[in-house]
Amino acid sequence: MNLDRRHCYSALKSRDERFDGRFFATVLTTGVYCRPICPAPTPRPENVRFVPCAAAAEEAGFRPCLRCHPETSPGTPAWLGASSTVSRALRLISDGALDEASVEDLAGRLGIGERHLRRLFEKHLGASPVAVAQTRRTHFAKKLIDETSLPVTEIAYIAGFSSIRRFNDIFRKSFGKSPSQCRRGKTGDDEPEDSRLCLRLAYRPPFDWRALSGFLRARAIPGVESIDETAYRRTVRIGDASGVIEVRPIEGRSHLLLSVPPALSKGLAQIAERVRRLFDLKADPVEITNHLKQDPALADAIRSRPGLRVPGAWDGFEIGVRAILGQQVSVSAATTLSGRLVEACGDALLAADRNGLRYLFPDPERLSREKLTNIGLPSKRAEAIREFARAVRDGAVELTTSASLESTIERLTALSGVGAWTAHYIAMRALGEPDAFPSGDLVLRRAAARRRGETLRESDLLERAEQWRPWRAYAALYLWTSYTNRNGA
Repeated sequence: MNLDRRHCYSALKSRDERFDGRFFATVLTTGVYCRPICPAPTPRPENVRFVPCAAAAEEAGFRPCLRCHPETSPGTPAWLGASSTVSRALRLISDGALDEASVEDLAGRLGIGERHLRRLFEKHLGASPVAVAQTRRTHFAKKLIDETSLPVTEIAYIAGFSSIRRFNDIFRKSFGKSPSQCRRGKTGDDEPEDSRLCLRLAYRPPFDWRALSGFLRARAIPGVESIDETAYRRTVRIGDASGVIEVRPIEGRSHLLLSVPPALSKGLAQIAERVRRLFDLKADPVEITNHLKQDPALADAIRSRPGLRVPGAWDGFEIGVRAILGQQVSVSAATTLSGRLVEACGDALLAADRNGLRYLFPDPERLSREKLTNIGLPSKRAEAIREFARAVRDGAVELTTSASLESTIERLTALSGVGAWTAHYIAMRALGEPDAFPSGDLVLRRAAARRRGETLRESDLLERAEQWRPWRAYAALYLWTSYTNRNGA
């Protein structure tokens, strides 16, 4: 990726937070690399080089700055729109794909050769897949050291290291100190009253929590999810452990606070990554809206709701079932059906949460053999859910970040009862595909019409949406939101 030195240096001098995470500055005289918002005195231009990601800086031999803490910056969006293969690979690495497997295994999951994958990473990120994975593990470990009181040995395994010795060696090389030396006193500002673990998950402002929480609240699965304007809570299962996590916005700070029970500590890395996707924390709202507001019809909607995010999913299968339940019924009716489904088929927590959360969403194996007509579903839709569950169980449909948008849509629409709208909606939320676009949606076709009361033909909407690529999913959210606000729906 080519970074304009003049623009990057100007951003570094101004400490403009809009550039945080979009690039890093390596300082030749000190051997460290910094975020654009670093409070240290700005180095001379000839002593600075710019790289698109932290892994590229560390692979070049630079250490993270101990003043601006690059490991806490929002995820770099340098790859967005550059290569769908690289984006899928990065999401798999975030899921721990290289913690135990090889680069060859990762390339195989993406359907390409290992050498080609390495070339793509070098071209778009300036770092190898192994370096990106190692930086991810090391930075997450540093975050746990700074923000929790977990033992260092436990942190090493949670972060994905299989050897304590290797963890100590890599950590010391990255930060110039051992993990124990980096342990610092906690302020307690974000500490809960009980023994739950807390992590701060950064995002780029603006962030419209009200709109996102409203969308999720209307679709929350009774007994599994609970959300209001102050917090989101849900039941989760990681391996053999289960419990209730909580996510809340912190006023005046550009992060969400994730709270996790101790029983789920081994899954902290996976939980944090899933929450980032659920709340679309890696999005760059400035880049996205600058592109979309070139369409005058979207400009007003963007101005009225800055920081709108595309709601993601905790689990792709769960969202897929929820989407099928919602076919040909209202949002509230689908919510009622989803509550009946988990009550009939979900595993119960040992103790109900104080917010009434008591069920875990059923897995594909369970739903593949349930009749479901006893919860009020028409027989055809019940069969559609069973077929969908069997496809996910058997691997015919892969709702993971390694799947491309095109292949996901093709495989989903091959199932009976799953049309293009449902497939794109699942891809939008389950895969975090920024260009997914349910063009057949009636509200979208009405919202995009030039005159109130008109409805665009789907072909006309698709033609117009070409200018919104690769952010059509965000355009859809703005259109849905503006239409709802205008019509009071």
